Amino acid sequence: MFTAGAESLLHQAREIQDEELQKFCSRVVKLLQKDDPGPDAVDALQRLFLIVSATKYKRKLEKTCVDLLQTTLCSPKCPEQLQFLCAAILRERSPADNLSLSWDHIQSSQQLSLVASVLLAQGDKKEEVRSVGQHAFRVLESRQPEGPSLRHLLPVVSKITHLAPHTLHEDQTNLLSKRLVDWLRYASVQQGVAHTSGGFFSTPRARQPGPVTEVDGAVATDFFTVLSTGQHFTEDQWLNVQAFSMLRAWLVHSGPQGPSAPDADDKSELEGSTLSVLSATSTASHLLPPQERLREKAFEYCQRLVEQSTRRALRKGDADLQKACLVEAVLVLDTLCRQDPTFLYRTLSCLKALHARLCGDPARARALLPIAQFFLSHGEAAAVDSEAILQHLFTRVPCELFHSPMLAFEFVRFCGDSLPLFGRNLDILKRSFPNLFKLLAWNSPPLTSEFVALLPSLVDAGSAVEMLHALLDLPCLTAALDLQLRLSPAASERPLWDTSLRNPSCLEASRDPEFQALLQHLLRAEASGTVQRLAPLHELLQPMTGCARVVQCAEAVPTLLQAFFSAVTRFADGALTNQLVLVLLERRDSLYQVPQYEDRVHRVLSSQLLALCALHPSLVVDLAKELLEFVGSVSSVRSRGAMLAAVAWAVGEYLSVSWDRRCTVEQITRFFEALEALLFEVTQSRPSAALPKCPPQVIAVLMTTLTKLASRSQDLIPRVSLFLSKMRTLAQSPALSSVHGEEDAGAICTRATELLTLLKMPSVAQFVLTPSAEVSEPRYHRDANTALPLALRTVSRLVEKEAGLLPG
Repeated sequence: MFTAGAESLLHQAREIQDEELQKFCSRVVKLLQKDDPGPDAVDALQRLFLIVSATKYKRKLEKTCVDLLQTTLCSPKCPEQLQFLCAAILRERSPADNLSLSWDHIQSSQQLSLVASVLLAQGDKKEEVRSVGQHAFRVLESRQPEGPSLRHLLPVVSKITHLAPHTLHEDQTNLLSKRLVDWLRYASVQQGVAHTSGGFFSTPRARQPGPVTEVDGAVATDFFTVLSTGQHFTEDQWLNVQAFSMLRAWLVHSGPQGPSAPDADDKSELEGSTLSVLSATSTASHLLPPQERLREKAFEYCQRLVEQSTRRALRKGDADLQKACLVEAVLVLDTLCRQDPTFLYRTLSCLKALHARLCGDPARARALLPIAQFFLSHGEAAAVDSEAILQHLFTRVPCELFHSPMLAFEFVRFCGDSLPLFGRNLDILKRSFPNLFKLLAWNSPPLTSEFVALLPSLVDAGSAVEMLHALLDLPCLTAALDLQLRLSPAASERPLWDTSLRNPSCLEASRDPEFQALLQHLLRAEASGTVQRLAPLHELLQPMTGCARVVQCAEAVPTLLQAFFSAVTRFADGALTNQLVLVLLERRDSLYQVPQYEDRVHRVLSSQLLALCALHPSLVVDLAKELLEFVGSVSSVRSRGAMLAAVAWAVGEYLSVSWDRRCTVEQITRFFEALEALLFEVTQSRPSAALPKCPPQVIAVLMTTLTKLASRSQDLIPRVSLFLSKMRTLAQSPALSSVHGEEDAGAICTRATELLTLLKMPSVAQFVLTPSAEVSEPRYHRDANTALPLALRTVSRLVEKEAGLLPG
């Protein structure tokens, strides 16, 4: 980010000790106390600013130095450069308790803006915000000649309006509204005069400035706006630009606050009537109150900007400014229509024509977002159907411009902010989740938190299964988008893809018709209601698993999966839960092979499998066949220990008559035999490439599940007792210790011993391993007389001291 020289300076500034800093502060004090500080003082203040800003920790400065910085800042005779540096240093020390800035006598608003920036950085301590605001308006009311001072005053007023909107009086609000009208509508249309330094060659017969021009070079024939161009600008033209930058925030502050505002009900009754249109066009604007006159002039200003946006800019900077101003103009029009419905019908025709023009211009797609928001807000009132506008927005923009990070962020924020406005159009948003996922796949780090908040509104019972598949395939989607950009005939001069992977081997193979169908499904724009197996596509795109963007996307998937299941479990019924569990079992070994991706996803899926089973325990019986197939495969152990442990635990916990009356002894026996065979094979065989080491946690869960099943079918108790005895012997042998380590082998031995002890009393084993709902309540574990630990201790004493009285 920084050059080697800059990095060296930052390192030195961070490493400076307090003693050295105090010596340097003493030098700064001596320089500032001189009658003419000179360049040495500027250099010293620059160094001091670097020291205090190079670290996030507040550096302690001498009180004398801080006092002198404040004195220099407030001195009317101090050079501007020193004032800027003093203000910057004091802001870096914020918040500070020992500030004593004297600003009541300041008349220059440039100096006032610097002092205000320091005070406002402290927060609302001792009502500094209110005081600064009142003083700023006194300067504004003084009717000074419109010089450079007012240019520096508006940012202060805008900041105060944001921090403390209720501190301004009505007369102050009216005053600023009048000034904004003058600056917006009546700025000079002649270019400014270049400042000369005087001297021999400066003559009074200098060339007179010409009129301002449009962005396409034509002479401006209408009033000045932020899109007007010229070589030099007058002060009122700079105020015009600043006034537009704060216009929307000021309209929100000074406009009617909700339906309880005066005349709000009367205006809403006029909405849609001929009277509203006639009154809006016939009323003389100079007779209107200040706020209404400001809204009128703001409307004219925005219409002028929309007209100027149709011109072809000669410079790229002007073209970028056109796009930004067009977005802001539409947002201001939306604000005006919210506050005064009489603007609605004057705006509709303008925005309809603008939308038709922008639909064919991808470079200005950003402006489609506020237009869509406008029609969502006002479409019903104006009897305009916004469905076609939203359909185009969600179908075309993410598909074609997913690689624009700014547009992606604004698009997702638009979806989240506009959720209350979608109404019956919410289905369009839900159907478009495959397109929205393209934005997420390509820009996953900055958009992950936004999608976590948006997912609950996207998913429903009809799309949950398809969305789960899409989330699991998100890294594969990133690779497919990368491939799509490489194959695009209109590739940009600056590659948008990962340039570290110059020419992946899958580039040519992807043109095969067999893979084209899979790619089209993965890159679909809307939910199709169908799911396709993408394993061939995973193999095709395997060379791209190392791309940085793919790896980043894979890291975001576990967080997104947790958000997805958190939303789904709120409405999922038994049928949907069964479908989701089948997807988890099916996709356990069908994931895009990004490094470490499979392990992270399995950890999330295993925890969510348990949550789904707790939500609908009967799914263990419903999906008995599929679960048996899963646990009957030794390959399930390979890198899928978390999933196997979750399935085994769910079987041991919920395969019981107490949870589902359909549970039979035959089902219990079949699961017991499958798990017994699996546990035997993974513990008796030496680890190899075909049969890797089984995690000790999985072994403990399998032993516990076998014991639970045996306690529900007591014919199995001798078999599991014999097996646990062998496991205890095996855990004490050097063979198992060499594979799992002494600590893990000891844990396996302890678990086997505990389970054997329980099985010596079958009724107690069933009580402990399959507790009733009453026993599962927290009270049962806290009550000293009926606590489960007490029952276990009692059983242990009986087994140890009176073993002769027990059967067997």
